[in-house]
Amino acid sequence: MTIPANDAPLEVDCPQCSKRVVWEPNSLYRPFCSKRCQLLDLGAWAEESHRISGESAMDEADIETLLAQADKDAPLT
Repeated sequence: MTIPANDAPLEVDCPQCSKRVVWEPNSLYRPFCSKRCQLLDLGAWAEESHRISGESAMDEADIETLLAQADKDAPLT
């Protein structure tokens, strides 16, 4: 990312292709350079190629166990 000097617009690198993008209201796909790069990035998230690091979430078996336990603890009405 470039720090603007004076009134020069801020420029960032497109996260997909690294092309320089001017960060301003008429840059419709910012921080991406184009709709294509935006959709490629969205597709990577959808197929789980991109992930946010951290602890993994519970899997379905853990959820089923918790639901079964909750059913046992719940009073019948």
